[in-house]
Amino acid sequence: MEQQAFNLDKVQISINKLREKRSKIYFFVQDTKGNARGSVRYIYQMAMALKNGGFKPVILHEKNDYIGVGKWLGEKYMTEIPHQSIESQNLEVSPDDTIVVPEIFGYIMSQVKNLPPAKVVLAQSYSNMLETLQPGETWSQFGFTKCITTSIKQKEYIDKVMRGVSYDVIPPIISDVFEKSKLPSKTIVAVHTKEQRDTVNLIKAFYLKYPQFRWITFRDMRGLSEFEFANTLKECCLSIWMDDESGFGTFPLESMKCGVPVLGKIPNLIPEWLNEENGIWIAEKNAIVDFASDFIQNWLEDNLNLELFTNMEKTAEKYSNISEFEKTVCDLFEDQQLKRAEIFENQLKKLTNN
Repeated sequence: MEQQAFNLDKVQISINKLREKRSKIYFFVQDTKGNARGSVRYIYQMAMALKNGGFKPVILHEKNDYIGVGKWLGEKYMTEIPHQSIESQNLEVSPDDTIVVPEIFGYIMSQVKNLPPAKVVLAQSYSNMLETLQPGETWSQFGFTKCITTSIKQKEYIDKVMRGVSYDVIPPIISDVFEKSKLPSKTIVAVHTKEQRDTVNLIKAFYLKYPQFRWITFRDMRGLSEFEFANTLKECCLSIWMDDESGFGTFPLESMKCGVPVLGKIPNLIPEWLNEENGIWIAEKNAIVDFASDFIQNWLEDNLNLELFTNMEKTAEKYSNISEFEKTVCDLFEDQQLKRAEIFENQLKKLTNN
C-alpha cells in the first residue's frame, strides 16, 4: 500500500509540473567550438522563447569544456538559459520532462531511448537525418515519435521516409540585428556556401573570366559573429548563396532583410519562400559567375528592377516577427505538455481504481 501511495504521489507531482510549466525541456546541441552555425542559433532562439514564456528550458551538451555561443550569438544566451553537460553524469530527468535531439544525433537517440521523458526530434537538415542511423533504424524505435522541422517542404519529404512520427513546422526567425544600411551599398559581394572550396573557386573563376571587375571585393561570410555577419552583409551590393542540401536557407532571407539582392543556386529541396520574383535563382553552379558579372554591370549602371527589392522586403517580413515565433514555440510545447498531463491523469485514475 505504501508503494502504491508513493506511485500515486509521483504521478500527481508530474501532472502538476506539466500544468505549471515546471517540467524541464532539454535541448541537445553540438559544440561548434565558437563558430557560428544557423542550426545552433535556431535551438537557442527556441530555448529563449520558452524561457521568456515561463517554461524551463535547459541546453544539454556533451562535454564539460563546452565553448558555447556567447562570442557569436550573445552572452545572454549563455547566462539566461541553464546549461548542463552529459559528461558530468549528473543528469536527472523525470517522466514529465522533454528531451529534444537534432536529427544528426542518432547515437544520442539510442542512448536515451530507455529514459522516461518525452522525446522530440528537431529536424533542420533532411540530408543529415540518416547520417548516424544504422540501415533500417527509425526514430520511433528509440521513442522519438514527434518531430519539429523548419519548412512544409521538408516536413513532406521527411514524412515519406520516417513513418510513425507526427510533425510540426516552426520556420526560423530572422533576427532584428539584420537591417538595411542607411548608407549606399559598397562594391562588396557576400558569399555563403556549404563547402568552402566552392567560395574559393567562385572567386578565382570570376576574376579570371571578368578581369575588368578585379576591383570588386568578395567576402566569405564564415567565422563571423552574428553582429559582424549582419554589419558586413548590409554593406554589400550582392549576396551569393550555394547550398544544394539546404533544408530551409536563412542566409538569403537575412540578405533580403538587409536589402541585399540574392543570386542563388536553387537547392535540391526548394523552400516555400523561394520564388522567381524575390531573387536571381539559377540551376547551374558554373553559371553563377556570369550572372554575378551581369548583376554588377547593371548595378553600376543603376539599371536594377525595383520590383525585386519590393518582393525581397515582402518575403523577409514573413520571417521577421519575433513575437509570432515565440508564441508558436510556446504554444507547441504547452500543447504537448498538456496532452502529456492528460496521459498521466489517465494513469492516475487507473492506479486509484486499482
